[in-house]
Amino acid sequence: MARKESTVTFKADEELLGALEGVPNRSEFIRHAVLAALDNRCPLCRGTGILTPEQKVHWETFSRRHRIEECVDCHAWHLVCEADPAAPAGP
Repeated sequence: MARKESTVTFKADEELLGALEGVPNRSEFIRHAVLAALDNRCPLCRGTGILTPEQKVHWETFSRRHRIEECVDCHAWHLVCEADPAAPAGP
């Protein structure tokens, strides 16, 4: 069965419209940009940039055994687990 496609519209200011000018297939370009952004969103906040109070509690528990560190090679920030593998998981 073929997938049914839907049309999605959004508002764009003059600067964005100007930047898209000359892009041969704007629909395809925007589709790829949206998929790339969704693929790279934070799994915890799901791309909002804000934790809910409940997520903050879970983060605080998680961060007791993890730290955020900058990679010396590529300078990307990442999580490092400091948990003792023999220790029980939990708060």
